[in-house]
Amino acid sequence: MVADYRSLGLTLRRHPLALLRPRFRHWCPAAGVGDSADGRRLVTGGLVITRQQPSTATGITFVTLEDETGVVNLVVRRDVRERQREALYGAHLLGVRGRVQREGEVVHVVAEQLYDETPALGRLQVRSRDFH
Repeated sequence: MVADYRSLGLTLRRHPLALLRPRFRHWCPAAGVGDSADGRRLVTGGLVITRQQPSTATGITFVTLEDETGVVNLVVRRDVRERQREALYGAHLLGVRGRVQREGEVVHVVAEQLYDETPALGRLQVRSRDFH
C-alpha cells in the first residue's frame, strides 16, 4: 500500500482508513454522514483528497475527505479557517467535528473544529489536489 501511494497516489488494495478504523472508531464513516439528519452534530474524518477556495465562495473553503466507505464534503467558513489554518492546509488525514447540512440529496459537514491526524499515517504519503 505504501509503495502504491508513493508511485501512483492511490491503491487498489484496502483503503488506508480501513486499517486505521480501530483507532478512529469514534469517527462517523462517510456512508453514515450521508445518512445523517440535517443539523446533527458529529465527528468524522478521512484522507484529504481536495481543497478548494473559489473566489466566488466568499471566504469558504471546500474540502473533500475520503474513507473506506466514500467521501465527505466539508464546508469550512472563514472564522474556522483563520483559527485552524495549520490543520486545514497541512493535514493529509483530517478529523473534523461539525454539523450536517442537508439540502435534498446534497450533504455537507459544516466544520467547527479540525484535527490534524496525519501522524497516524506513518510512512504512507498521500497528496491532495488543491485548487484556488
